[in-house]
Amino acid sequence: MSNPTAVFETTLGTFEAEVLLDSMPVTAGNFISLAKSGFYDGLHFHRVIKGFMCQFGCPHSKDPSSPQAGTGGPPHGTIADEHPADAQFSNEVGTLSMANTGRPNSGGSQFFINTAHNHYLDFFSPGPSKHPVFARITKGMDIIEAIESTPTGAGDRPKTPVKMISVTIKD
Repeated sequence: MSNPTAVFETTLGTFEAEVLLDSMPVTAGNFISLAKSGFYDGLHFHRVIKGFMCQFGCPHSKDPSSPQAGTGGPPHGTIADEHPADAQFSNEVGTLSMANTGRPNSGGSQFFINTAHNHYLDFFSPGPSKHPVFARITKGMDIIEAIESTPTGAGDRPKTPVKMISVTIKD
């Protein structure tokens, strides 16, 4: 069985990621379900920090200037934390990782794309951060770099909104 591919079409271009469904069925399955429902279409990157990550997936970010952007989750609520001993993917450059509030079982729709090796965010590293990787960029890392280089303002929000036109899943 091969893993599905997610195709992300943004206002800055298209990138693709292998979704690690075989190793991370809860987290990857949640992402795939949301993508297939159209949940991510029309949302904006709401937090971009050069040399760290680009965050996406808040339903309040449909309006890129909403003060609530970054505070919401999916309509079905949160998912259980997934920390399998046999699937320890590190938060390396080009990986997609589940965002959460810092509390257990608080992941939902928001995720971030690592633009640095953020090993201290690995769920298997010492410390409180627990962010499981569920996908990795396979094409279009130049688009991620363009998003990361977008000038930002207050709250690390892009000054010129970066919109996700669509996320499609190719099985």
